[in-house]
Amino acid sequence: MRLLPSVSRLNVLLACIVLVCLTQVVSAEELSAAAQRLQDDVKYLASEELEGRGIGTDGLEKAAEYVAKSFQESGLNVTIAGGDPYQEFEITDGAKLGKKNAISFVGPNGETISLNIDDQFKVCAFGGSGNFNSPVVFAGYGIQAEDAGYNDFSTIDVKDKVVIMMRRNPQQANPHGSFAVGHGISRHAALTTKLSRAYSNGAKAVIFVNDPYTDRAEREELELQVKNAETKLAEIQKDAGGDAAAIKTAETHLEEVKNILAELKTDALMEFGYGGTREGTSPPTFQISQEVCNQLLQASLGKTLDEIEAEIDRSGQPYSRYLSGWNAVGEAELNVVKVPVKNVIGVLEGEGPLKNETIVIGAHIDHLGFGGEGSLLPHSKEIHNGADDNASGTAGLLELARRFGKRTEPLPRRLVFIGFTGEERGLLGSEEYVKDPLYPLANTVAMFNMDMIGRMEEDKLTVFGVGTSEVWEPLLDQLADPLGIKLSKKIEGFGPSDHSSFYAKRIPVLHLFTGTHSDYHRPSDDWEKVIPQDMQRIVDLLEQVVITTTETEAKPGYVHIEGKATLERSGRRPYFGSIPDFGSDAAGYAIQGVAPNSPAEKGGIQGGDVIIKLGTQKVGGLDDFDLALRDFAPGDQADVVVLRDGKEVALKVTLSSPRN
Repeated sequence: MRLLPSVSRLNVLLACIVLVCLTQVVSAEELSAAAQRLQDDVKYLASEELEGRGIGTDGLEKAAEYVAKSFQESGLNVTIAGGDPYQEFEITDGAKLGKKNAISFVGPNGETISLNIDDQFKVCAFGGSGNFNSPVVFAGYGIQAEDAGYNDFSTIDVKDKVVIMMRRNPQQANPHGSFAVGHGISRHAALTTKLSRAYSNGAKAVIFVNDPYTDRAEREELELQVKNAETKLAEIQKDAGGDAAAIKTAETHLEEVKNILAELKTDALMEFGYGGTREGTSPPTFQISQEVCNQLLQASLGKTLDEIEAEIDRSGQPYSRYLSGWNAVGEAELNVVKVPVKNVIGVLEGEGPLKNETIVIGAHIDHLGFGGEGSLLPHSKEIHNGADDNASGTAGLLELARRFGKRTEPLPRRLVFIGFTGEERGLLGSEEYVKDPLYPLANTVAMFNMDMIGRMEEDKLTVFGVGTSEVWEPLLDQLADPLGIKLSKKIEGFGPSDHSSFYAKRIPVLHLFTGTHSDYHRPSDDWEKVIPQDMQRIVDLLEQVVITTTETEAKPGYVHIEGKATLERSGRRPYFGSIPDFGSDAAGYAIQGVAPNSPAEKGGIQGGDVIIKLGTQKVGGLDDFDLALRDFAPGDQADVVVLRDGKEVALKVTLSSPRN
């Protein structure tokens, strides 16, 4: 806030005191009973005690128990899911390193180079388990990039071989090179992209090695910083006006930079867990030291990594070679970590001729725990409390359960309230429910979802799915205006929250959302920033939508909305129309459904299929499928092989233009 120039220091102080007092009066304004309940729920769910409600934390268990208790106290039936409130299932939560992990290289004369784990090699968590005894090939950077006119696999056959690849990409120092994107690294440099390329070309195992440029560039940058700090210190010391404090500051900075340089590790190996885990199947994947790699390269090719890197940078051409006579022998043992989780379910039965029809009301209860994958502050280990995402939606769910639970007269249709778990990992809880519903999906007439309803600005509420039934828009318009809510209406039924799983089953949906903000997926998403009065208005709106929907004899008719499901990867690739099944452990790209009238549906792809081949590329997971799809253009007809009920089925899918 700008102050007028004529205001004195005393007046400024008095103004600040008045402002603080007024703020306290506003913040201390008595909340309505409903707003207070909403605030209390958010405050507990987003408390430090609940540890950010991350998968595998005690805090998530406490959140589930809190929701279950609230459902029961509201009068809901919490015994439908097998006698308790919980629909239990397991999800993959990374991997742990087993005991059987080894690599050795056997040369043409029988010489053996046996490696020590942690010192000379590491196992990569994004690879798979397995053993091998196969010939070795060096595949440069492991890049297959038509857009850059570069393909490390064009001159070698890697099928059933162990493939060694450098990290990152060629010509990192060249801002005008084929892979330049402003910082020297392109999308082709991603570890999982390289792994997908090797897997699709039939590699038996994959071995990464650090590229020489990165270490060299980092050291040169730090040496330059030391030189600059020394120059700055000398300038300050020579300056007659330089004071002791300035000299001390410069000396401290110089010492800090020197320490960083001294502690810089050369050729550091990736710690297990770096790069995350990969869905589907993968070959065993490792990283070896540059020293070991140079032993192999010099023995076979008479060159080192530095020399090969320099030659690729100079020529712009791949340098892929067979390492004649060398075999790699080894194994990797990764134990997939399965974590038990649960949806929380409470039911209010309907009464009358429509009692067997169901309306689902949902919100996800999980968040990011202590950060990590999904956090927008990726190196933070702080608790991500997730007040808006999604303690706010959960609080709205509990409040609606209280209101409907207290009704003395039953509604005509059944209401099923669900606190989903695993939304942040890929809509796992809602996918689990639609796979194993408590009530038939054919008789589920609507699904209403709340995800981030805590921070409405300027009375604006975004509602997704408005086009999924013809009844939604006029109903929302009628109900929102008296509440002072300005609607931003989105017709799409697919979106990044749990309603997508239901729309994929051709159920009309609405998803309520107040927008992202600077605290989204960060530790600063705290309960004090949520606005309970606005949450109450949103809950009031959804309550009336639910009442109207359940009391209207005709069920809301499903409308197919053209457009790409946002769960599918974005970017420059043709539209396929599949919806990933993130909860599957299948060896391939498992899908839970297809978008209506999409190329996938027209080509005969079905929910439950596992895609194992697209075009000429093997598919072991979503990453492989995503890469393979890039090889096609809109209008191309792609050969697709799926596993369906254990049998391979060959299909043809005509791809269409990308959807935004």
